[in-house]
Formats: sequence, C-alpha cells, structure tokens
Amino acid sequence: MTAEIIDGRKIAAEIQQELKQRIASLQGRGVSPKLMTILVGEDPASLSYLRGITRTCGEVGVLTDTARLPATVSQKELLAKIDELNRDPKVHGILLFLPLPKHLDSLEAESAISPDKDVDGTNPISAGKLLLGEETFFPSTPYGVQELLVRSGHSPEGKHVVIMGRSNIVGKPLIGILVQKQKGANATVTVCHTGTKDVAAITKQADILVAAMGKAKAVTADMVREGTVVIDVGVNFMPDPVTGKNKQVGDVDFETVKEKAAAITPVPGGTGAVTSVMLMVNTVKAAERLSI
Repeated sequence: MTAEIIDGRKIAAEIQQELKQRIASLQGRGVSPKLMTILVGEDPASLSYLRGITRTCGEVGVLTDTARLPATVSQKELLAKIDELNRDPKVHGILLFLPLPKHLDSLEAESAISPDKDVDGTNPISAGKLLLGEETFFPSTPYGVQELLVRSGHSPEGKHVVIMGRSNIVGKPLIGILVQKQKGANATVTVCHTGTKDVAAITKQADILVAAMGKAKAVTADMVREGTVVIDVGVNFMPDPVTGKNKQVGDVDFETVKEKAAAITPVPGGTGAVTSVMLMVNTVKAAERLSI
C-alpha cells in the first residue's frame, strides 16, 4: 500500500481561514493582533524562520515587527527590551529566536517573557502549565503536530504514540500535550532517545510515530510496521544526487516508509507548513485574552 499524504499546506490554509474570521472580530472591537519577534545577531536558521513568520503574518492579517539586537548585546539590554514589550499594550505576542549568542542566558531571557504574551510557550511557567494540563500556550511545532493528526482524521486519542526525540522544543512538550485527558490527546506515549536500546522494537509498536531527532532519514522502513501514521518533524539538508544542490529532507526515509505507513507527512509541506500558523493561532488567542 502507499500512504495517504498528510498535506500540511492544506491544513495550514484551513486554519488561516478560521483565523481571519477571529481577527476580523477583534478588529471590529479596535484590536489588531500584533506579534513582536526578537532577533539577536544574524543566525541563518532564525533569519529563515523570521521570513516564514513574516509571510504568514501577512497572509492572515497579524501585525508583526522585529526587534533586531546586535550579537554583542548584553543580558541587561536584552531583558530591558523584553520588559519594554511586556508593557506595550499594542503587543500581544513575543517570540525570542534561539539560539542566543553564548554569552547570553537563554533561560533567564525566556523566563522574562510575560506568560500572557509567551506565544511559543518557552517560559517555564508556560511549560509547567502545559504539563499540568492547565490553560496555556503550546509551543508551535508540537501544537502543529497535534493539529495535523486531528485535522487529518488520525486523532491520537486512545492510540500508542511513539516520539523519537526528547528536545525541549518538540519532544518534551509533545509528551505533555498528548498525555492529557483531553480531546485530541489522551494517548499512551512512549519516548525513544539516544539512550534507548533496540529502538526499532519500540517504534514498530506505534500506532503513530513522530520523528523529531534531527537526523536525516534516520527512520527507515524496517522500523515501521504496516499501517502506522508517521509524522516527520525533521528539517535537514542533503546534497541532491541529481542536481548536486542541497535538498530539504526529514528524519524519515520518505520514499521507503510511505510504502508501509497508513499516512505520512512530507518534508517540505508537512509539519513545517503548520508551525508558523500555530504561532498565529496563539497570537490571536493572546489578543483575545488581553482585550477582554
């Protein structure tokens, strides 16, 4: 069998349409949702992500601006900028791009973002609320994974989900989201990582397999049982054997795994397409809460 392709771009477009209605309602009350990003230095990955966010903001009607700080900025200056944005009533969401230069304390900076404006869920307060099942902002990538599953008809409810990777950005928060006794969650979750023995024996048990290790084509067909739903969160670049140019690939060997999976996300066009729009969802939600 050949897998159903879960179209992240189509799902992102559906969410955008829903957001436009909510934004119009806010604008009718004189509120224009605004996301402020903070970029320290010129990290290429952050710049690429910034371009994607700016494009998505424009598509849905969320205002956006970027506070660009030099790589030499001090911790005190960075915290002062975050405080300024926390106090600005016209700013509803704040996103700090990581990684920061080595002389800066990322955790202290993330902790300084107001939980009311922490639209990527990086403040430890937000992370704690997520694990406790309390109302909070979910980090955009794992939030996007959940949306992809639910909206494609593959809800994780009652399923065995195996997550490959335990990063603070994807793996850990996704555990917290999917184990909650809530609609669109309520899954049995197993996590594989670098200390896991016989990974394939575990991944073959998955109803839903989420690959988020950051290693190109690490998930091969022999690691997946027939009928599994595979969500690929990986973003890697490898030389294309035909063109010689770098080609974006995921953590899953797509061509072989799609012949066994029931459904699979492509790279690009899968989880990445939804990540930016989930940041918009959180920004609009923040604007709705702050304007009550």
